[in-house]
Amino acid sequence: MTSPPELAADSSTTAVFRPRGVDADAPRKSLPMDVRSRNRALVLGMLFHGGPSSRAELARRSGLTRVTMSDLVAELVERGLVVEHGIQERSGRGKPGLLVDVDRSALHVIAIDLSRPQSYVGAVFNLLGEELFRASVPWPTGDSATAEAAIVQLAEQLSAASSGRVLGLGVATPGIVSPSGIVETAPNVGWTGFSMRSVLERTVPVPVHVSNDANAAAVGEHMFAGSRGDILLVKIGRGVGAGILVRGELVIGSHMAAGEIGHVTVGTDDVGPACACGRRGCLEAWVSAPAIRRRLADGDDGVIRDAGERLGIALAPIIGALNLEEIVIAGSDDLLGDDFRATLASTIRDRTLPTRERTIDVRRATFGDDAVLRGAIATVLAAELGIR
Repeated sequence: MTSPPELAADSSTTAVFRPRGVDADAPRKSLPMDVRSRNRALVLGMLFHGGPSSRAELARRSGLTRVTMSDLVAELVERGLVVEHGIQERSGRGKPGLLVDVDRSALHVIAIDLSRPQSYVGAVFNLLGEELFRASVPWPTGDSATAEAAIVQLAEQLSAASSGRVLGLGVATPGIVSPSGIVETAPNVGWTGFSMRSVLERTVPVPVHVSNDANAAAVGEHMFAGSRGDILLVKIGRGVGAGILVRGELVIGSHMAAGEIGHVTVGTDDVGPACACGRRGCLEAWVSAPAIRRRLADGDDGVIRDAGERLGIALAPIIGALNLEEIVIAGSDDLLGDDFRATLASTIRDRTLPTRERTIDVRRATFGDDAVLRGAIATVLAAELGIR
């Protein structure tokens, strides 16, 4: 009888990123290839987050045998994902090990953010987190064909600028995004059934991964900023959306629409501002960046506090239902500064059950205006390397 494939004891914590959705928890048989893929992801995750390590250290930390670890590292070196990094410094007895690490300088990721109010923005990053090239195109006016041409132009420019091995292109966009990379609907930009992945796969010779902008930003905050596993990130730009992580897993929902809070009406009256979806009083019509700027231009001095209060009213039931404490705001800091966040936090506290241990931490996204770009990187790393 042959022995079963070896699986590290804690590999579930660094397995390939899997959104929590309707089919995410369906049982399935674990095949040998699945086990090896999870172990590769485990090794890459330990190196990416922990830095250079010897094979022996990786084996000890993972629970895998040294023979298995040596085989996995050899495979990753052959694939060009891992490089040898010099001799380990040791002060005690024993032969020092040879350090290995993810090839951070040679491996690149292209990231595109389509959620900003004024332009589409993209950049090329290496796995050191360094930005190597940045480009943008003005927000296109006209129909979806004009938008498609602008996105393709930006992707081609970024692809041509990368001198390393590109792991993939990550695109973060407003709207509900299907697993096949179709933007099913994005009311605030007028898209319906936009086959974004297939369009870009004809443009760039690398894997393309399309995700909702708020979802991407939440995953990026968790991966790169060390946020807790339970987090609600609100992205405020041309629209308003939320990304929700529970125990480190992204909540997608039955129809890929979890976090689509922009078209929740705030209040019971019908006299609120008109929304792009055709209704009145939607959160997006009150709190999106263009809406706030219009009210500021009209001389509405209370708009910032009003926006924070309305967002707090919309978020309180979510926070109460999921028992969340970490609330992250991504968007323009000139609009979403201290007054906005203080009003948001106080509104949430006033509308949720107080407990002795509970705190509500409302903070700015770690990467500021680039939160979505960093999230697009995280989406590629999760999909291509299994890093979480």
